[in-house]
Parts: sequence; C-alpha cells; structure tokens
Amino acid sequence: MIKREIEKKFKNIANSRKVILITGARQVGKSTFIKSVKEENRKYITLDDLRIRDLAQNDPKLFLMNYNGPIVIDEVQYAPNLFSYIKMDVDENAEKGKYWLTGSQRFELMKNVSETLAGRISIVEMSSLSYAEKKGFKSKLFLPQKVKYNFTLSEDEIFKNIFEGGMPEYISDKLNRNQFFNDYLLTYLERDVRNLAQVGDLISFRKFMIAVAARCGEILNYKSIAEDADIDEKTVKKWISILEASDIIYLLQPYFSTELKRAIKTPKIVFLDTGLCSYLCGWSSHENLMYSSQSGHFLENFIISELIKNKRNSSEDINYNMYFYRDKDGKEIDLIIEMNNTIYPFEIKKTANPTKNMISNFKILDKTKLNVGNGGILCFYPDELPLDEKNKSYPLTVIF
Repeated sequence: MIKREIEKKFKNIANSRKVILITGARQVGKSTFIKSVKEENRKYITLDDLRIRDLAQNDPKLFLMNYNGPIVIDEVQYAPNLFSYIKMDVDENAEKGKYWLTGSQRFELMKNVSETLAGRISIVEMSSLSYAEKKGFKSKLFLPQKVKYNFTLSEDEIFKNIFEGGMPEYISDKLNRNQFFNDYLLTYLERDVRNLAQVGDLISFRKFMIAVAARCGEILNYKSIAEDADIDEKTVKKWISILEASDIIYLLQPYFSTELKRAIKTPKIVFLDTGLCSYLCGWSSHENLMYSSQSGHFLENFIISELIKNKRNSSEDINYNMYFYRDKDGKEIDLIIEMNNTIYPFEIKKTANPTKNMISNFKILDKTKLNVGNGGILCFYPDELPLDEKNKSYPLTVIF
C-alpha cells in the first residue's frame, strides 16, 4: 500500500480534537487510509451499506447507541441527521478522537458540519497522490525564502506524471487508463452530481467538465465555457461550484490590492488531478500532450496542484497563501506566495532557457505596501541560475 504523507498531520489532529473529518474527491484514498491508521478497538462503519445508512439517517440515536465507542463513519454525508446527535454526544463527553468521519461530497457535507459541529471538528483535506507519494519519498513544504535544489526530471518524465495523474487505485493496480477514468466519471456523475447536487442532465454536465478541463491553468471565463457546453452562464456558475466543492478543481485566486488598480479579480482553474484532466481533454499519450498548445497550461496546473497537495499533506505549522496576478493590460505572474507580509513571485515556464526578461512583470509588485521577496522561474533548466540580485531560475523539482 502507498504510504500517505498526510498520516502525521492526521494523527496529531486526531489526538487533540473530539471529531475529525477527512474530505476530498472520490477515490483519492480516504477509506483505505483511515482503515490503515485506525486502532484495533475502533469500529469501522460505512454508510455505503444501505441498511446501516437507513438506521443512521432515520434513527441516529439508536445508531450511536449500537456503535458506541471510538468509531470511523465512512461516507458520512449520506446521513445528515447524524450530525446533531454527534454534537450532543461530544458536548457531554470529553473523549478526544472518538469520531473519525470521511466524506466525498463537500457541497452537502460542509453545510451540515458548519451548522452543527462548528468549533468541535477539525477538517483534513486529502488529495490524489502527490509526485512524492507516487515515488515513495518524503516531500517538503515549499518555502520560497529558502528554496533547496534537490534533483532534476526531464520534460518527458514530468509530462508522463501529468498524463498519469495520482488516483491511488489506478496507480497501485496499474489499471487500464481509459476504463478507469470512464468508470470514475460514471460514478462521480451518478452518485455525486445526480444524487447529491441534483443535476438532471448528466450528458450536459460531462460536456461542461470537458470544457472546463480544456481551460486548466487559464482564467475562469463563464461565457466561453457556456458557449462550448451549450448551457447558460448561470448554470456554469452553479456547476463550477459543484466541481470546486467536490474537490475536482481548485480556484486559484488572483492577487490584488488597492495599489494594483488594474488587477483582475477572476480566479484561475486548477484541476487537482491532472490525469483526470488529460483524460477529459482526450489526450491519448503524454507525448501528444507534451507537444500540444495546451502543454504550458498543463505544466502550470501541475505545479500549482502539487503545491496544494504538499501544503495539505504537511504537518508543519507554517501557513501561506497562493495567488496569481493578471491585469487588464495582460501582464501576468503565474504564482505569488504570500507569507509573513512578504510576497514571493514565480513564473512557471516550459523552457530550458530562462531569461531575465521572463520576470519583467515582477516590477509591478513594487507598487504594493508588502515586502517583495526572492522569486524566480520554475522551469526545465537543470540547475540554479541567478537572474538578478533577488531572483533565480530553479528546476521544477524544487517544489517536491
């Protein structure tokens, strides 16, 4: 079984809070992980079992009487009536870590959590496998003020990984790619989108997902997606929120301030699993993707998604925010990391020939009141290369 880097973080939280919830997209490994770390005396109950689900939803008090003691409740979103009874129990009981919950449907799940368990629960977000998890080494949290060179990967190897993605079952069992992702989409559409998000037209929703995937690493444009998916913009906005809530996509927010008056305020689309994204786009090989006009956007999407995964997995008590910048004049900075009142700008380039001109937009940030720290270019040049007194070119692998 592939060791998950989130284990240390999970155990630290589980020992200090009464309720812990693991959430994330379908099939990213939540159930497998929770079974691997649970104690022998902790019961494991899945609400995929319709009989148990019926009891949990229709008689939650009896359910908790029958399953008293440390418990895992898998797919807890299927029994929203449980939450108020869990609340009553933890308010009367000082036991830490009694309830471990998992759930895939955040658009329903988080509503119930916020209404009943606010202040009583810690939430751990699990993603599909990071590059480090796939290769079996421990990653580090990327800290821009002390970037460390470690190893290099070829463009071919990077795009193999982008094409493959990180779904654990697909990676571990070496399943047929097209069959796996087709089955994944059918399950997601039938169980999540239709049943929980109450979307009736699944054919249109799949067409919409393809239109969104084709724009990975790009600014979210509701009108353009609506035209491609043959739906109205209001529906696009609603369905984007479903993809975001079910952890299929992440919306990278734009950086703006009162000093940057021309900055746009529209987010950028990031697919959290590049394998699913490449499948939706119809790419049949990593070579075809690597030499396509979409390759730069896929590379940028991959780097951002890896940073998100590493941040989610890290047990380090360090917090930072990630943004991008673009203004109405078309000037853009691919990645801005904000930490301790300092911003660190980076460009992500599919090149092995970085130049100082590629960071010319960094000077825009001098208008802000925050400190501008060191940054640079993440690219395929195989070593560190100074560009000016503050910025360098780095191999892409420094983020792992």
